[in-house]
Amino acid sequence: MSDMKSGTLFGVGLGPGDPELMTLKAARVLSTAPVVAHFRKSGRAGHARTIASAHIRADVIEAAFEYPVTTEIDFREDGYVSAIRAFYEESAASIAAHLQGGRDVALLCEGDPFFYGSFLHMYDRIKTAHPVSVIPGITGMSGCWTAANAPITYGDDVMTVLPGTLDKEALVKHLAQADAAVIMKVGHNIEKIKEALRAASRFDDAIYVERGTMPGEHVARLSELGECAVPYFSIILLPGGRGRRIA
Repeated sequence: MSDMKSGTLFGVGLGPGDPELMTLKAARVLSTAPVVAHFRKSGRAGHARTIASAHIRADVIEAAFEYPVTTEIDFREDGYVSAIRAFYEESAASIAAHLQGGRDVALLCEGDPFFYGSFLHMYDRIKTAHPVSVIPGITGMSGCWTAANAPITYGDDVMTVLPGTLDKEALVKHLAQADAAVIMKVGHNIEKIKEALRAASRFDDAIYVERGTMPGEHVARLSELGECAVPYFSIILLPGGRGRRIA
């Protein structure tokens, strides 16, 4: 049995998109890591890789994992579950091979590694066999409410984070009770989300943010958005503080 010391898996939070919003620790780890891994759509450079590019060594070993499913298929569907499970198993095995060889691996994570990201699936598969170190990052939603100049919580507001993949009834229930809310995973769920916001009497409060902190950033009242294609990097905000703001 080999006595070689295992490498460490670093979950590197890159922040919401603006490369200047990366932490100093993230930049330091990226500049020294012998292996950099990241997820991307087939044929794309990958958004995370683009954010981190200035800090990655020229002689680095890269491991790019291309998603087998790139549309927002319901995660409960059998086809999605089997395809994505096999993909994560293969990706984790590839990372583990580097760790077993004593090489640290920096896995690029948009936003924060522990918040709605593919890193979670690597963490669950690797944490018991190899050291893991997580570097937190500014979340995408934080970047978006800052881009919108929209303070999100006041006083004792309770903030609710909702995936747009929930069914309409669940969205309505949560939105009707929320002081402040962030709706993620918008994409092709936009019409369902609009219907839920109207049913919860929150439509007029909603702010739409597309590509927050990135080139092409767009902020608008949801009611003024009109009919348009909504990309992956979009979030809907419902600022809190209704009736509780102290002027």
